[in-house]
Amino acid sequence: MPDDSNAPPPKQDQKAEPVRPSSSSEQQLDSLPAPYPRPQDVQDGKPPKRDAPPAPYSLHNEPPIPAPYTQDPKTHPPQTVPKREQKPPAGSKLKWLWIALTVLLLAGVAYLVWPKSSSAKNPTEKGKKGGGPPQTQVVGIRARKGNIAVYYQGLGSVTPIYTVTVKPRVDGELMQVNYREGQMVKKGALLAQVDPRPYQIQLEQAEGQYAKDQATLENARLDLKRYETLIQQKAIPEQQVATQRATVLQDEGVVKSDQAQIDSAKLNLVFCKITAPITGLVGLRLVDPGNIVHASDSNGLLVITQIDPISVLFTIAEDQLLQVLQRMRKGQRLEVDAFDRQMQNKLAGGTLTNTDNQIDQTTGTIRLRATFDNKQRSLFPNQFVNARLKIEEKRDVVLLPSAALQRSTNATFVYLVQENSTVTIRNVTVGTTEGESAEITSGLKEHDVVVLTGADKLQEGSKVNAQISGEENRHSGKSGGKSGGKQDGRSRGKAQ
Repeated sequence: MPDDSNAPPPKQDQKAEPVRPSSSSEQQLDSLPAPYPRPQDVQDGKPPKRDAPPAPYSLHNEPPIPAPYTQDPKTHPPQTVPKREQKPPAGSKLKWLWIALTVLLLAGVAYLVWPKSSSAKNPTEKGKKGGGPPQTQVVGIRARKGNIAVYYQGLGSVTPIYTVTVKPRVDGELMQVNYREGQMVKKGALLAQVDPRPYQIQLEQAEGQYAKDQATLENARLDLKRYETLIQQKAIPEQQVATQRATVLQDEGVVKSDQAQIDSAKLNLVFCKITAPITGLVGLRLVDPGNIVHASDSNGLLVITQIDPISVLFTIAEDQLLQVLQRMRKGQRLEVDAFDRQMQNKLAGGTLTNTDNQIDQTTGTIRLRATFDNKQRSLFPNQFVNARLKIEEKRDVVLLPSAALQRSTNATFVYLVQENSTVTIRNVTVGTTEGESAEITSGLKEHDVVVLTGADKLQEGSKVNAQISGEENRHSGKSGGKSGGKQDGRSRGKAQ
């Protein structure tokens, strides 16, 4: 075993001489919290005994070295010296007191005013507090009697009655153009002119040939007279007289041919001046001056379209044709209105003039033609229009706005306002519909009040407060069974 006699002794901490704190230091230490040791508890420079943590492991199993004066942060957390609280000034307390009083005052005013204003804004709240069912605000309308027309509507297009493509009838150079594009021209007006000089020369040649052949004819006629005198004297044979007669007839034929040549040359001179065959609107120029035109050209010089009057071709179903033909046979004048694509604006009004002679089997429709006065040029060729043919006009029928009609999968109904300010569901039968008005053939009478707006919140027996459209005073619902009763004109109060 090794000898431990020469081993150096373990090092010991040198004991520090206790230091006596001063009187001021003692007072500060006295003010410290309890976890800190007081000076009087310190003996021989050592702190009082406390529960120390276990000693660290030593290789030589020597007693642990006393630890310096420390405190366990887990059991004795460090504490800081509290700061002195500064007292707020007296003025700030007074300020907060005034703020609290102001808030209380505003709360009291709101408590007094709020119930009154809420009850004024919601008049139906009283009914709820009083125990009655709430009333629904709706807008009503009265059924009225009036006239409504029956129309057949069809798609159509504006078609000119006359459209002419002007072409040259002689060959030659186009010398001048006497019209403007888009100009309204009258029948017989000079539009253009082809060079007439070649045809003037042809006329002179024909006239010269005519004069020559006419002289030959006169000579043949004189010879025939001489031969007829000589044949009586039997100075010449009869064959010579017969030959001379044939010569005269031949010369007469030549003269007639020459006359025809003269007339043809004169006609060509007339054709050199191109005139308007109809009164209408000139389109865009197709040939400019200086070009050589031919009578065989496929394209013309210009197109003239008659604008006033103008027609509209439209179609109706073949099932509707019988009623139209019956009225036309009676001599009735059926009115036709032309509307724009959106069916919003009426463009022109005219009359039905004719029908086609056969039905289109592919579509099951027949074409009709209506004629319109178009002095304002509201209709233009090939324009798309909606044509509306008036068949008849029903008089003194019950009318109601289409917006008041409610529809379900099985029927059409309305909400009828009764005398007790409740609504009931009433089935109705709708007849002719025109625009925003509908004919009611059964289910309603004149002066019945039905709900126009607000029907989405209603059901059978709902209480309503109806504002009658077109009337200044509110209606309390006195219309149901006595809908045809007298109206005294006095202002009615709100529904009870």
